[in-house]
Amino acid sequence: QALLVESGGGLVHPGGSLVLSCVASGFSFSNYVMSWYRQAPGKERELVARITGAGVITNYLNSVKGRFTISRDNAKNAVYLQMNKLKPEDTAVYYCNALRVPRENFWGQGTRVTVSS
Repeated sequence: QALLVESGGGLVHPGGSLVLSCVASGFSFSNYVMSWYRQAPGKERELVARITGAGVITNYLNSVKGRFTISRDNAKNAVYLQMNKLKPEDTAVYYCNALRVPRENFWGQGTRVTVSS
């Protein structure tokens, strides 16, 4: 059974940093594209960052480019999101996602990030 467990969320001041972690189990981690999504109150879930199985290709939401970095450690079955220069508009629940087309798509339970002074 696939399981994704996120951690690292919390309350941070504007301009601060956080590192989110997602540890996976129950599937062949290195064969999956891993992503971080977020959902702010009253808004739709959006893709924040994505990384391919070997970690060669990454993609980012325009508003986080230059501030956030996604990485993965296939030996630890983990994916990370380094978030710097956080803004109040980054406040959301952040979700880890594992995708292998065409039908395998797993979600974590989410970790809350609040950016506020």
